[in-house]
Amino acid sequence: MRSTRTATAAATLAVAAALALTGCGSSDSGDKAADRPAKVEGGQQKKGGTVLDQPFAKPDLKLTDTHDETYDFIEETKGHPTLLYFGYTNCPDVCPLTMSNIAVAKSKLPKEEQKDLRVVFVTTDPKRDTPKELGKWLRGQDPSFIGLTGDFDTIQAGARSVGVSVEPSYKKKNGDIVSTHGAQLLAFSPKDDKAHVLYTEGNTDPRILEKELPKIVKGEKP
Repeated sequence: MRSTRTATAAATLAVAAALALTGCGSSDSGDKAADRPAKVEGGQQKKGGTVLDQPFAKPDLKLTDTHDETYDFIEETKGHPTLLYFGYTNCPDVCPLTMSNIAVAKSKLPKEEQKDLRVVFVTTDPKRDTPKELGKWLRGQDPSFIGLTGDFDTIQAGARSVGVSVEPSYKKKNGDIVSTHGAQLLAFSPKDDKAHVLYTEGNTDPRILEKELPKIVKGEKP
């Protein structure tokens, strides 16, 4: 029989591998040293959100919102349950699906909890995702969603501080532009403004989020 320590290590490595491999597009870059692997509380993974034994602090992101105004992520979301996702509007699959799933699950919450919840989408392709483009795209998901754009280096540093890999956009030989990024969705508690829960790609099904969001908005673990 494997020891508990061995099982925990295996589960942790599985999560770290998932974080490194998810995202829109592919990359030949192997430099992931800046990304902090997430650790699963109790060494167990389940369908749905992963509870972290080392919660992430909110990233220091001072960017531009869809109204072309400065948005201080830490200050503006302080004391509010917050979902944070890094992606881009030209993403062909993962990004629109994730945001759509969040919108569906959010709509099931009581009105007051919907108003309290902050859903923040930070672009990984700021050259194309202007405030206007972000606003137009997010209105098709949920008009209350907050879109942020700005300096790529600031975005990349903020993402990496919460274990999300973001690489500069590049053009393929056929002319397509690819923005490579991790597909993690982070849930920050209103109690201490830290991310205790992380959703990997494939774990943001609206039925899962509908079940777990009510606990997250109250600062509880799902």
